[in-house]
Amino acid sequence: MTELLWSNQPAPSRGPKPAITLAAIAQAAISIADAEGLDAVSMQRVAGELPVTKMALYRYVPGKSELVAVMSDLAMGGPPERPDGPWRDVLHTWAIDLYEGFLRHPWLVLSTIGRRLLGPNELAWIERGIGSLAGTGLSGGEQMDSMLVITSHVRNIVQQSTTYPGLSTGLTEEDMQQSLAEILSTEAARFPHLVAAMSTTAGSENQGLEYGLQRILDGLELLINDRRASASGR
Repeated sequence: MTELLWSNQPAPSRGPKPAITLAAIAQAAISIADAEGLDAVSMQRVAGELPVTKMALYRYVPGKSELVAVMSDLAMGGPPERPDGPWRDVLHTWAIDLYEGFLRHPWLVLSTIGRRLLGPNELAWIERGIGSLAGTGLSGGEQMDSMLVITSHVRNIVQQSTTYPGLSTGLTEEDMQQSLAEILSTEAARFPHLVAAMSTTAGSENQGLEYGLQRILDGLELLINDRRASASGR
């Protein structure tokens, strides 16, 4: 697995000169996942998109789990080039970039969880985020935990607001809002606090991304300022 994720050599480990590359295989799998969801990806389906047989694919990648790891890192790509700046601005932009990356490939939310080997692109994202916190006074563990909290928030918003290929309910955000409004118009006495809150709610459901992100950054700023004050008072 490590060799597949990190090697720059696309050739299979044995057999004749390759007709395709590992990157081409991963890209075919990405196209299937984008259109139909992660569950639609199989060695048979991928082979059907390429000039090779299913059995020939196993010369390039041992199985689906390895293929998912490679395609996930490829789809994620590296973090966009951004100018340096204050840690809060950098982390905010980082989180928005990550959110937009997940929106381009929603199945990444499912394929990049749990204990697994990390590829170069995913580690580059972590490096970028951690780098913004260097010199803030946070320990290495706190920097890592900060990234975990921010990433988890982004993931949660994507999961709550995205229509996943292959898992779609067929409802748009507008459909959901209209349905909720109709229910509350007839059940106001049963849900008075919800009705009151909804009456002052404006914007899309994705406003929760910005709201939660700002509250996380507020908390980090308090902690960082406290550390700096303690350090200056020594």
